[in-house]
This record gives sequence, C-alpha cells and structure tokens, in this order.
Amino acid sequence: MQAFFILLYTIWAFLCFVVVFTVIFTVQFVFLQNETWKPLAHRCSWLIANIFFVVVGMPLSVRYEFKPQKRGCYVFVANHFSYLDIVVVSAVIKNYFAFVGKSDVKNIPLLGYMFAKLHVQVNRADPDSRSKSLQKSFELLEGGRSIMLYPEGGIKAKNPPQMFEPFKDGAFLMAIKYQLPIVPISQLNNHKRLADKRQIRLIPGKVRVVVHEPISTIGLSQDDIPALREQVFKIIQDTLNAEGE
Repeated sequence: MQAFFILLYTIWAFLCFVVVFTVIFTVQFVFLQNETWKPLAHRCSWLIANIFFVVVGMPLSVRYEFKPQKRGCYVFVANHFSYLDIVVVSAVIKNYFAFVGKSDVKNIPLLGYMFAKLHVQVNRADPDSRSKSLQKSFELLEGGRSIMLYPEGGIKAKNPPQMFEPFKDGAFLMAIKYQLPIVPISQLNNHKRLADKRQIRLIPGKVRVVVHEPISTIGLSQDDIPALREQVFKIIQDTLNAEGE
C-alpha cells in the first residue's frame, strides 16, 4: 500500500513540475531571447524550483555557512547523487550562475531549450565538446557569471553518501585561472528523496542542504589543483558522513 501511495505522489509531483514549469516558461522564453535579459530568465528558474518544493510539500532546510552575494562571481561545486540535485541547487542559490551539465538534457521539450540557452552543455564522451564547454565556461566567468559544477563527473557514486572519486579538475582549474572562490555545497539527502534507480520514485520529506564557507584561490597555481581538489572533497564528504542520511 505504501508503495502505491509513493507512486501516486511521484506522478502528482511530476505533473506539478510540468504545470509550474510550463506556466512560468511562457515568461522565461521571452527573457531568453536577449542576452541582457538572461538574468531574469535565470530568476524564473529559481522561482520554478521554489514553487515546486512548496506545492509538493517538500520543505527546503538550508544551512548557510556562507550566503553568496547575488552579484558575486564564484565556482560552486556539489555532490551529485540524484537528478533532484539540479532543482535543489536552482532553489537554494540566488546568485546568477550557469550549470555545466550533460547535453542529453537538450532532448527534453522546453526544458532542453531553456538549458541550452541558459547553461553550458557538454557531451563527456566527446573531447571536442568538453573543450568547447570549458571555453564557454571561461567566457562566462570572464563576464562575471558564476559556474556550478558536479566534480564527480555525473551521478557515479555506487554507495551514497560516499562520493565518487577522484573529483575531476575542471572546477578547480576554472577557479584558479580566474582566482575565484570555490563554494562547496553538501546535498545531504536528495538521494533519499529521489534515488538514481530505474524505477523513479519521489519520497516526500524535508530536503537538507549545507552551503559551506568559500575557499580562496588567490595566489594558487595549477600545481595546487590536487591539494585544492582534496580539500573540497573532504569538506563535502565529512559533512555527508556526519549529517547525511
């Protein structure tokens, strides 16, 4: 019986997301047509995510050890165990940022169009695509826009909350190149709310996130990437070990 109700809840939550996204997308679409309006399009994504969690009764519990400045430029990195992660980060971070995510999203109607216009797509199996996505990320950072990456390189962890390692270097290369702070984010229980399994089931309940203090990269060089990578990994993993579910 419980499994049946969870299935109904999953279907209902999915329909809620489709309705909320479609309604707000009608406005977001207009903002996506002009580069100077894209911050407003990004704000629409923030609105969609927050309305979704309210409507489906999944409260967000966020501990901000640091609150990013809305106009600040950062490299955000987080653990990635669930497709819910993207919606959660969209709701939690008000800063104007771009996801670096896999190009498969482009096949989803409307959502794929928004992602292609607003974020950075990468086909991880294509070296040329990886190079282009890195260059696009550099351009955005140079323009003062933050970047959000999942340094595990996708949903690869076999035993959450233990992260997949080692982290990929991209986020740390970007941060050091532009001497920008790295902001680690620990998503504590998204994998319990929406597990990465063949049968998609959304479990109602509180979503818990920690936004950590930024790590300065001023004065660091590419030689410091391994140590920086390990430092960030430890911050997130230690938090998952202590507070994850």
